[in-house]
Amino acid sequence: MARPSQAGAAPPPEPGVARAEPVSEREVITRLQIFLDQRSFGPGKIDGKWGEFVAKALQRYQRANGLRPTGQIDADLQQQLQHIFPIYTTYVLTQDDFNRVGNVPYKPKEEAKVKAMLYRSITEFIAERYHSGENFIAKLNRDLKLDALKPGDTIRVPNVPPFRIESLKEVGSVPLKPEFANRVIRVDTRYRMLDIIDGDRLLGSYPITPGSHKLPAPIGTWKIVGIATMPWFRWDEAMLNHGERSENFYNIPPGPRNPVGIAWIGLSKRGVGIHGTNSPDTIGRSGSHGCIRLANWDAARVIDQVTQGMTVQIF
Repeated sequence: MARPSQAGAAPPPEPGVARAEPVSEREVITRLQIFLDQRSFGPGKIDGKWGEFVAKALQRYQRANGLRPTGQIDADLQQQLQHIFPIYTTYVLTQDDFNRVGNVPYKPKEEAKVKAMLYRSITEFIAERYHSGENFIAKLNRDLKLDALKPGDTIRVPNVPPFRIESLKEVGSVPLKPEFANRVIRVDTRYRMLDIIDGDRLLGSYPITPGSHKLPAPIGTWKIVGIATMPWFRWDEAMLNHGERSENFYNIPPGPRNPVGIAWIGLSKRGVGIHGTNSPDTIGRSGSHGCIRLANWDAARVIDQVTQGMTVQIF
């Protein structure tokens, strides 16, 4: 995909409204990423860099709005982007935020012994809350020592709807939403995008990891058989590698660093689901043992738009 052009003069600010115009390509792209993210067309993590998921999200947004899906910024879109203001906002850290951080192991045997799979650092928490990466948060806060943050500190973050993990509880079966029954999830394994469709309307689109080379996502038409938030995960090496359960497993507790993240959408294909992640930086890259993996902030949005009984098409 071609990178966005910065050619063309920006429109004048509206009377009485301060505008901070982009002064670098990074700010142009950050503004585009925020624009897409706010409209449920996930561009991947907010990082100010042009990448494949930015272009794919832009194409999906253009198609959903009856525009030519070029995946590029044109003059009309440039004008719309000026309404994304401010590009950045601030957040004041609380003690509750720090309570979500802890010393979390990496091996399943040890993970099964802890009470919750917490964030491993406060910057992990901040980055995921604002759909970003730790490096980008560090760039936005060069004047702060991120490893010395404390409750009451103010940090600069992208202006996206925050992923409020505190609003999620451990629920084994999310109640039905009959009004969503006719919606369809379409998973494009080659393009690595998940679309939510209602009739002829594309409601949202999100980047995914579709299975792995050993155990690819199952092609076909399936049904959602259940939705859970803050799920436990049954770590079974035989199931992960070969799709067959064994008696050698570990039950890993809920939390943002649980292997399936903050949500599990079970499919009628046994052992397969759409879920969150413990590593948002790897979305679209590393494998997921037959399942469909989303960033946690996108998984939270997906579960708000779907219900048990819906059709899921994987192709």
